[in-house]
This record gives sequence, C-alpha cells and structure tokens, in this order.
Amino acid sequence: MQEQALAERLISYETDTPEGIRACAGFVKGWLEARDVEVKDGTHNERPVLAASVGAGADPPVPTVVLHGHLDVVPGFPEQFQPRVEGDRLYGRGAYDMKGGLAGMMCAVRDLAEQKAVRVHFVCVADEEADTLDARGSDYLVERGYVGDFAITGEPTDLHIGVQSKGVIALRITVGGKSAHGSTPWLGDNAVLKAIDVFRQIAAMPFARESSELFDRPSISLGRVIGGDAFNKVPDCCVIDVDIRYLPGQDPRRILDDVEALADTEVEVVVHREPAVVPRDNPYVTALAEVLSGEHSGPEAISVGRDGASDIVSFLDAGVPGVEFGPIGAGHHGPEEWVSIGSLERYRVALVDFVNAIPARVESTPHLRIA
Repeated sequence: MQEQALAERLISYETDTPEGIRACAGFVKGWLEARDVEVKDGTHNERPVLAASVGAGADPPVPTVVLHGHLDVVPGFPEQFQPRVEGDRLYGRGAYDMKGGLAGMMCAVRDLAEQKAVRVHFVCVADEEADTLDARGSDYLVERGYVGDFAITGEPTDLHIGVQSKGVIALRITVGGKSAHGSTPWLGDNAVLKAIDVFRQIAAMPFARESSELFDRPSISLGRVIGGDAFNKVPDCCVIDVDIRYLPGQDPRRILDDVEALADTEVEVVVHREPAVVPRDNPYVTALAEVLSGEHSGPEAISVGRDGASDIVSFLDAGVPGVEFGPIGAGHHGPEEWVSIGSLERYRVALVDFVNAIPARVESTPHLRIA
C-alpha cells in the first residue's frame, strides 16, 4: 500500500522543528512533482506553504474542490518520529493528526490528475498547530485564490464527516500576588495558588456546563503554568495559558468578559478561532457521505462534532463550505498516536470517488455550478 509507505516517510520527519518542517515540505513537493503534479511553494510567517492544482482548468468554470492538509505536529519525543507497525496500526507522531490523512490526500491528487471534469486544489501548510494569532498559512492560501465550491481538511474523524467543530479561545492570564519570604508564606499572597484557583473558577463558569446536539460540553484545559523565581520566595506573579474550546452558538465575547472579570488578573487573547459549522444537507456533504462504504456510509457518516478547532475555518470565513474528514485512528497529541493502515486506502478511495461523483451531482443540481 503506497499510502502506508508514504505515511511512514512523512512521520519520519521531525516536523515539530523548523528544519524538519522544511525537509518534509521539500519531500511532499518532490513526491508530487515526480508524478507530474506541478507544485507552487512559498513561505508565510517563515514556514513553507505548498499548493497544486490538477484536473480541469480554470476556464470555463467547473466545480472546484480544495483538499487541505498540514504537515506540522505538536512536539514529540525522538522515538515518536520512528514509525512502527503493529497489526493494522501505524504508530508515530502525526500518524493520526494528520500525516496519515496527508498521505491519503497526496495519493488522491495523483489519481485525480487526469480527470478533466473537476478542478482540484491541493494545499498544504505548516502552521496549523502553531499558537499564533497572526494570519495563518491557510488564510494566506485563501487570499491567493485557492478556494472553490467545497473544502475538505484531513483532520482525524475516523472516516466520519465532521460538520461541526468547537471554537477556540486560547488565553494567557497573568495573576498578581504579593511576595514574602518562603518561611513566612502567610505574609504574602501566592500568585501560583491564586492562578490555579482562577483556572478552577473558569472551569466552573455556567458556559462550561452547556451542551449541544453534537457536544456534551465545552473543553477547558490548563496548558501551561509559569510562576515563581526562587524556592524561598512567595511568588508575586504567575502566568497561565488556558485553552477554551467553546460550542457553536456560544458567545465568545461573553466568555471572555466573564474571565476578565476575575480578580487580580490580566487577560490576553492568544488565539481565537470561530466554530466550524456546515449544514448536513449541503449537496457536497451528502455526496461525500454517499461514496463512503461499509459502516461509515450514508447519513450516519454525517455525525461528527470535533472537539478540536482546525483551519477549515479559513475556508468557511471565505464563504467556502467545508468539512473535516480523515482516516481512522486515535491518540493524537498523545504518547501512542496511531492511524489504521487499512483506513488509509479507504480514505484515498473515498476522496477520489467523491470528486468523480461531482459532475453527475452538478448535472442534477444546477445551482451548484460556479457563477
């Protein structure tokens, strides 16, 4: 299976470092170009971006689909970049999020290059996991015209179709206290302990107990604690990073107001991404569901709300409906991340069958044509 070999090669690049990211981007470009797919490359925020277009030309107008992936990963241990296989499972950092999906997309782009009924943009970024508020690589590519009638990002969904994902507000909260000698802590006001209490207050706020059709609750995580400068001194300042994933329909401004009202705090928004929502009855969504096989086929496939945010929002903000759709696996961002080897081929076939099914869907639904 070429998808497995390609996924293993992608995993082997340490794409939690600038050097590994550049090397991996070069490999992706070279792999596609060796298969006669012309790739445009560039940089944004000092990270590589890749784009290729195959299939039909831009004139006359034809249905256009965007396949979107990212090659960067969250930090991992060196051994996690040594792929290993146990039965149907391919283990390694990024196997599930989302080098397995990226491998499937690359193979699908190769397979779709000769068809002339649909234009397919393949775009790949290297900052999806970055905690930055600046314009992201996906926004950069959208601005340069890599848009269409529908977009798919290969985030992990276990071959289901992610029609919703939570929004994200990443907050950096500075908590003030009062210093004192470590031998007399009652004379000070420990900012580290206060910061932990601030986090607990956020986790107990009313919005944290709400639910929706696809989500049983928001997600609130304490990701980083920075406080204290000497063991024998009561810390007078502590900084915490809090990752809030809120539900579609919740008001991020109200959540932020409630956090900012907490005593002795200064709040900075590090990242804000809106929730992703696309209607279940979108014709491209239903077309994708129809080509899936087995237990993942039909309306039941359109059932995923992803706890994590993704760059699909870049396309939604540009008026392009899109979903998250990726192979089967588990453990993303964890120590034992894996992707199902068998699902990689099924994923590639689903993408190819979806694109090939679009012309007939357009003929029966004329308003889907590009204006």
